Amino acid sequence: MSEECKYSCNTATETLEWIHAIVKLIAPYRYFLDAHVVNFFKDRLWEAVDEEWMDCLRKEPVENLLRIPSGVVRDHWPDSLKKFILTLRSLSLSREQADFQELSGMHITSISNVLAQGMNHKKKHEVEVLSALVSLVSDQVGVRTVVDVGAGQGYLAQVLAFDYQLSVIAIDACAHHGKITDARAERIKKHYVSKMHKNCTKHREFRVPKTVTCRVLSSDTLKALSNSPVENDLTGNQHLSQNCSVSQPSRLAEDILPSLSYSDSTLVIAGLHACGDLSVTMLRTFLECDKAKAVISIGCCYNLLSEEATGIADSSCGFPVSQGVKFAGVMLDKSARDLACQSADRWRGLGEHAGLHNFELHAFRAAFQMVLFRHYPNILLESPTIGRQGKALRRQQNQRILESNLHHGGPSESGEPQEGVAFHHEYSSIQNSRSSESRAVDRYSLFVKFCESGLDRLHLPHLEDTAYSAVWRESESYAELIGPYWSLRAALGPVLETLILLDRLLLLQEHGNDLEAILLPIFNPVLSPRNMAIIAKKIRN
Repeated sequence: MSEECKYSCNTATETLEWIHAIVKLIAPYRYFLDAHVVNFFKDRLWEAVDEEWMDCLRKEPVENLLRIPSGVVRDHWPDSLKKFILTLRSLSLSREQADFQELSGMHITSISNVLAQGMNHKKKHEVEVLSALVSLVSDQVGVRTVVDVGAGQGYLAQVLAFDYQLSVIAIDACAHHGKITDARAERIKKHYVSKMHKNCTKHREFRVPKTVTCRVLSSDTLKALSNSPVENDLTGNQHLSQNCSVSQPSRLAEDILPSLSYSDSTLVIAGLHACGDLSVTMLRTFLECDKAKAVISIGCCYNLLSEEATGIADSSCGFPVSQGVKFAGVMLDKSARDLACQSADRWRGLGEHAGLHNFELHAFRAAFQMVLFRHYPNILLESPTIGRQGKALRRQQNQRILESNLHHGGPSESGEPQEGVAFHHEYSSIQNSRSSESRAVDRYSLFVKFCESGLDRLHLPHLEDTAYSAVWRESESYAELIGPYWSLRAALGPVLETLILLDRLLLLQEHGNDLEAILLPIFNPVLSPRNMAIIAKKIRN
């Protein structure tokens, strides 16, 4: 059962209508958006949710819970629950990768091993697709210079330069990344030159990407930027003489880029997962700079977006950015923006054991919050961070179960260690040869280790066993509600990301008919969950 999206975003009017529908839908569920799951037990978060929903979902198999963010419902669920999930799905952008055969002139080719060196499978997929798209857009607007914003180690910049023969300027805030990009580009160039000599093929000139170290839009240092000339380093590449910042988007193109040695007076701005506000900065630069003819932006890290109070019409914050959303008074706090990073495709692909393990870790962390609240209340005022302990716990768990299996007669039928360390879940289908009493002891011992590890990270002394057991007894009976609650909350993730992306698209559409802008899912969403590209081109000079 699914529900088709009834909205489109071809015009500013359509986009704003879609945004208003999202805002209306999520308003009654603000408790999900503002919630911190670490406070699940402390604040009894499940009590805010429809009791009929929780009673239904607490009995569901893990795999059914993992499909909720994808909009998959079961016939026997309450009608109100099904309507909630299906409506969320209908208001979310489709993440299914676009059919590039519909884009005339776009050809995705596999990059060579020398260019792919250092890339994992995800990065290689992203660079192959995005480089082909950037090349296509560059041809469409008649531009041969590309500015790669947030270039990192230069993977995209180097493919654009060597495979597509584009002039590339790679901008990153980290000077170390610039040095890696330079060194890697020189190695690639030597490889291709050597290959041409060996094959006696016609020599062609290779243009390595030029690197610029600059932190864009991090603080108001426009004056410092204006006084910072671009200098050549020992390798012949260019960089800013100070690690300065850009406080006005237009300065990125008007002050820095023309001072570089490319003669091309126009450019395309591109960014692969430019973090936080940087993706928004790219869009504003495109709008404010005459030299920028197109932009291709794939954002990420919505939780790092800056957000200011409503009523600031000229604010340069990361959300909201469009006048339509600002006037509507829409605001999201960090918790909601972090929720927008949840991937329905990743949830669906977890599988029962990994999904159960994630729910268990959330339960451990929420119970540990109770320990802090009761015994170290002052530390909660500092919003403590204890890091990701899930991997360490899983290693300990699998080792202990493996040893137990060897002692009791071997592994599970599948040959894999059985996942037996958990808070109790009625929906768990995992079976274990040990008694339920033994499993409960295992669960409790893991919880104690989790707490002690967390206390160590916070430099706090350990507690007596009775302190842990009291929290354990109180939390365990509600731990089975973590999975249903977290799944329902995660179902809001795709629609929140849709709201953020539509806000950015509307920013472009509000500039009238002088440009065209679209949202396009360009990556495989399982490999790369942040797969939505904003593509805009100026159609008038």
